[in-house]
Amino acid sequence: MKSFQVTEFKGPLKEVDIATPQPSGSQVLLKVKAAGVCHSDLHIWEGGYDLGHGRKPLSLKDRGVNLPLTMGHETVGEVVALGPDASGVSIGDVRLVYPWIGCGKCEVCQAGDENMCTKPRSLGVYCDGGYSDHITVPHPRYLLDLKGLDPVTAAPYACSGVTTYSAIKKVEAFLHQPIVIFGAGGLGLMALSLLKAMGGKGAIMVDIDAKKREAAEKEGALATVDGAAPDALQQIMAKAGGPIRGAIDLVGNSATATLGFDCLTKGGKLVIVGLFGGGAPWALPLIPMKAITIQGSYVGSLRETQELIDLVREKKLPPIPVTRRSLSQANESLLDLQQGKLVGRAVLVP
Repeated sequence: MKSFQVTEFKGPLKEVDIATPQPSGSQVLLKVKAAGVCHSDLHIWEGGYDLGHGRKPLSLKDRGVNLPLTMGHETVGEVVALGPDASGVSIGDVRLVYPWIGCGKCEVCQAGDENMCTKPRSLGVYCDGGYSDHITVPHPRYLLDLKGLDPVTAAPYACSGVTTYSAIKKVEAFLHQPIVIFGAGGLGLMALSLLKAMGGKGAIMVDIDAKKREAAEKEGALATVDGAAPDALQQIMAKAGGPIRGAIDLVGNSATATLGFDCLTKGGKLVIVGLFGGGAPWALPLIPMKAITIQGSYVGSLRETQELIDLVREKKLPPIPVTRRSLSQANESLLDLQQGKLVGRAVLVP
């Protein structure tokens, strides 16, 4: 089995060849057909998050991320072997892998919200993921039937798809009017597609990259704004044409959080998804004075992922732009993402 692993934080991915594992218990072995390269992989590869305000960076090693690690949490694979206790899938089935796996035992997991478990076993983060030609999944319940959807364009649904779907649901009460979305990368383009399918008015997309703004316009954004423009806030509010009540920050740095907060009217809601890093920029008295809700959103549940797949199929959603790369280009793809060279998603195809 060939994999590309993080063996040292910020170091080049290392090609590793080991014997292909055989599944035991309820495990399922899949041959990887597609593995998305996500911005979260950059944070894992870098080993932490910037907390801002001079704080010590948040160390992933201290949070239980151990090396060597095969990243990749946007994976589609073909079932090639089953453990003796695995049922519900068959050899040859093509499945999307739900990676946000918890302990399976706590109250949160039992309620179906494994992505919120405090003892996570997420594939590609705490356990080996899809930057490989094979992946082992602990139970068939984490394998979602794509029913003919293209494996390469469907792979991002496991993260960018369900992440944006879950975030949009958190501002569902405001979808009858324009919302503002910060970041027009893979998540932002996915959000535009989902907004339309969910009956939303649409979004004003804010990004500092002209190519990404152009891509957002092609995908149906109501308007785009350069977040680095000195009058970005005024542009956002003018293009909204009225009070803004919902904003989704897919970047998550001090600049986007400031714009996201400032553009909202009283009673508005800012949902923060991105993990770029930095410190909170808001003046505390303004939070109660504007009655603003600031909510974090972390990926999505298994239930939401199934809802997303059903929505994609029902509404025949067009996929976001993807760049197909060979597995051997995993390191190059990660660096291209870091340098902002990718539009949409890079997907590794072993």
